[in-house]
Amino acid sequence: MERRPPRAAPAARRPPPVSRASGGAARARLAIGRIVLIVALVAAGLKLVQVQGLEAGELAAKAAGQRTTVELLPAERGTVTDRNGTPLAFSTEARTLYAMPNRIVTEQREVGADPQAHKAAMARRVAEVLGGQVTEREVLGKLSSDQTVVRLADIVEPAQARAIQQDFPEISDEYREVRQYPGGELAANLLGVANWRSDEQKVRGLVGLENFADTLLAGVDGRRVVDTAEGEDTVIPGSERAVRPPVPGTDLELTLDADLQYVVQQLTEDYARRQGAQSASTVVLDAQTGEVHAMANGSTFDPTNLAEADPDDLGNVAVAEPFEPGSVNKVITGAAAIEHGLVEPDTVLRVPGQIEIADRTVRDAWSHGTLDMTFTGVLAMSSNVGTLLTAQRVGEQRFMEMVERFGLGRPTGVGLPGESGGRLPPREQWSGSSFANLPIGQGLSMTVLQLAGMYQTIANDGVRVPPRIVRAEIASDGTRTQRPRPEGIRVVSPQTAGTVRDMLQAVVQDEPGQQGTAPAAGLAGYRIAAKTGTGQQVDPACGCYSSSEYWITFAGMLPAQDPRFVVGIVLDNPDGGTSAAPLFHDIASYLAQRHQIPLSPRPSPVATLTLP
Repeated sequence: MERRPPRAAPAARRPPPVSRASGGAARARLAIGRIVLIVALVAAGLKLVQVQGLEAGELAAKAAGQRTTVELLPAERGTVTDRNGTPLAFSTEARTLYAMPNRIVTEQREVGADPQAHKAAMARRVAEVLGGQVTEREVLGKLSSDQTVVRLADIVEPAQARAIQQDFPEISDEYREVRQYPGGELAANLLGVANWRSDEQKVRGLVGLENFADTLLAGVDGRRVVDTAEGEDTVIPGSERAVRPPVPGTDLELTLDADLQYVVQQLTEDYARRQGAQSASTVVLDAQTGEVHAMANGSTFDPTNLAEADPDDLGNVAVAEPFEPGSVNKVITGAAAIEHGLVEPDTVLRVPGQIEIADRTVRDAWSHGTLDMTFTGVLAMSSNVGTLLTAQRVGEQRFMEMVERFGLGRPTGVGLPGESGGRLPPREQWSGSSFANLPIGQGLSMTVLQLAGMYQTIANDGVRVPPRIVRAEIASDGTRTQRPRPEGIRVVSPQTAGTVRDMLQAVVQDEPGQQGTAPAAGLAGYRIAAKTGTGQQVDPACGCYSSSEYWITFAGMLPAQDPRFVVGIVLDNPDGGTSAAPLFHDIASYLAQRHQIPLSPRPSPVATLTLP
């Protein structure tokens, strides 16, 4: 076979030849591009040098001459009034004055003036306008200091600030809101206090209702964005933008009666002082609505001078400090026994001088042999033994159910901070002697507001209405929103409540041999239903009941046949006296006059308390 020679590889392709003329054009374009880039960079560099060097001062001056500022538009805090529109707390606008001593020196020297003479004239004018709020010497001393900024006056009326700044515009001012309490100490324990917070540029509630309702009262601050002139707070006209207007705080109308509050507060303070009590509290409730018309304590404070206040006086004893009520608690045993048909007012009980329950021996407050007492007499004379004999008929379970219906052991929800629910031992924690204590008001605790609420139930035909302190909210546009009245809770029947009221009238009875425990509470021309109490305090040294320290308690209704008001009182370990009946008498007398309560058509019938 014939061999063929191998096929030769094809020749590599080569680009067509480029003419010398077209290559020169490409190089020319590249050179031009480089030149343009270099020129641009040089121009940018020159501009940068101009901006950062030659024109830096001028541009900085322009930037300083017009600055964007976000300004706070403070919301006006809501006003607190009593039920009749009397202001109890409101806010006013004020100014704080500032100056920059070193700047004053510089500016005065620039115009060839004497800085010290100018400062002296400034101090003289400030003292003159403020009329003794600060002295000329005090102001001059601040202006002579080496501080950057000094505060010349803290709270200045806006008109006074403007008068000073007309002569000395270099004095600057800052907005201040000042909380006013026109009644001074009036209802201070309840209202509390609100003060200026520099960090927030706003008044904030510190204690009391001012703190509890702070969100409602404070409102919502506004904001605006403006441009201001160089070195000044002057807003450049037309620069205002992005405005969010402030929303003023909500006004609160309380259930309090300022006039009644003043009288009750004065009477309570005076009585506590005369009796040597460590503290005292009084609450006046509307018998039908549960509204608080007055709430006073034996010691209080001046909210306009918080620095001098005793910290122990800042709280509200009437809702925050529970006590063992003593015999005022016997109304629960009485109501339970009547409600379940176990006794009638004239049911006669044989009451010995003492009774043994578990490991306890319980006696009455006065020594006696076995007495035949009506059930009315048991309550009117406040017999511990007779109450416990009746409680045994009621039984532990039914007694506990009645205690809970009366609202004990939990806060009332009145709308005030720091409210205590008192202490009610759970049924499963009772010892054998618990039922020797609870029916006579020992071994459980309550506040004076809860005490008044118990008797409001009896006054209101057996329906407990939880108390409240805020009556209405008034928005900034004037819209009034009435706070809904809490739903009433049926505790006992109207017949039971009426029967108990009738029996409690015997407490103020002043018949020889048939005398109740509180004839001093009686008010001529009016039927009064009431109950006294004395609760032993716990001695912390031994954890046992003291034989020398007591709570003195009282609850009363006016008038008994158709109650308008309920008054609850507690005195903490008074040195003298064993009753709060005289204090109730004085408060009831004022209530009758202020509200022109008609005289009772007939006096209370004389009840038989003990039989021969």
